[in-house]
Amino acid sequence: MANPSRQSLRCAWIVIVCKCRNTGLAVLVFLAALIWDAAQRGPAPPMARAVWPMPAVSPSVSVDALVPTGSGFIPMPGSTPAAHSSSLLTMPRGHPAVLMAFWFAGSGESAPDVQIAASGFDRTTQRWLPAQCAVDRHALGAALGFGVRRLGNPVAWLDGQGRVHLFVVATGLGGWAASRVVHLRQSGTGPIMRFDLVRVLPLSWLWNTSFLVRTAPLPLQDGGMVLPVYFELGAKYPAALRFDAEGQFVSMVRISRRGHLLQPTLVMQNDRQWLALMRDQRPAGRVAAAQTQDGGQSWSDLPDLTLTNPNASVAGMGIAPGQMVLVHNSSPQARYILDLSRSSDGVHWQLLARLADGHGAGEYSYPALAWADGSLWVSYTHLRQRIAWQRLGMKQ
Repeated sequence: MANPSRQSLRCAWIVIVCKCRNTGLAVLVFLAALIWDAAQRGPAPPMARAVWPMPAVSPSVSVDALVPTGSGFIPMPGSTPAAHSSSLLTMPRGHPAVLMAFWFAGSGESAPDVQIAASGFDRTTQRWLPAQCAVDRHALGAALGFGVRRLGNPVAWLDGQGRVHLFVVATGLGGWAASRVVHLRQSGTGPIMRFDLVRVLPLSWLWNTSFLVRTAPLPLQDGGMVLPVYFELGAKYPAALRFDAEGQFVSMVRISRRGHLLQPTLVMQNDRQWLALMRDQRPAGRVAAAQTQDGGQSWSDLPDLTLTNPNASVAGMGIAPGQMVLVHNSSPQARYILDLSRSSDGVHWQLLARLADGHGAGEYSYPALAWADGSLWVSYTHLRQRIAWQRLGMKQ
């Protein structure tokens, strides 16, 4: 495995060491970090080649021709007044669903009754199916062998064998900064999607805590994928995880040298050149950017985009060469405006459509994107109560 922690030692964990009042404990923390760092050093991951959305999109596609063709709300599980952080997964042709949606739902964020919910958009009826519970907090805790206090941020991926993998954030004691990324894999083929535990991803020397997942993976030509994650204890920084076609974790590479960025979304420019666009926690922040030109072997920071970022998650996608889209909050202080923008170079972005406008109030946030059945699909949190969706197809 490539070195996942060298930079975290030099910025994030030093915060912990400095805050330790007990000198002996501080020394132990520092030595443990050094041992982990030495054990994890290795060669850079092999160069990867990304793949355009499935099915392949013609280079003649113009996102300027996208027009609304459907919208609404994904059905909620019964007696769940709150929802947040959805993700979308395009399903293969022949599957009963065009795409699947996953999100967390319950009485409120971090509430003990929160579960991971799922629904599919039925090909035949062209409607969302009733929501089901995909991951139960108590069952997951039993499988892990330790208590799970809260669940969140599900992200789905389809492997080379057609199995759905689900990556979720789970915490024990502490808040979101004490989270682990739990990897689950679909079991069986029945109408209700079930998942078995694979493992907690081995990302941090301190019991694998403080790494989280939020945005969609980037599929690779070899059947594997790159999963964006982020570290949130002390310094905050993004990283990219490599998985093979079987869903085996291969390596991790840090995306940005900066310590205030979260929730990277990966945007394909060509098969080896990708952008990472990120949430900025600073006041008056902008959408931050980094780039790889060698298929994920290394990353370098780029200047911030001109797009406002009110400490909010973004979702981007490269649909075809020169056809990139980004869903983002453009209101400067809060998340009450949600826009869809387009770009041909990843630097200059123009407004394509306003997806939601709360006129100074409310929240429309945490967007997700997918390309399915010749359309761009968007889901997002609506007032922290439901998951809204919109479908944009090509103008005839």
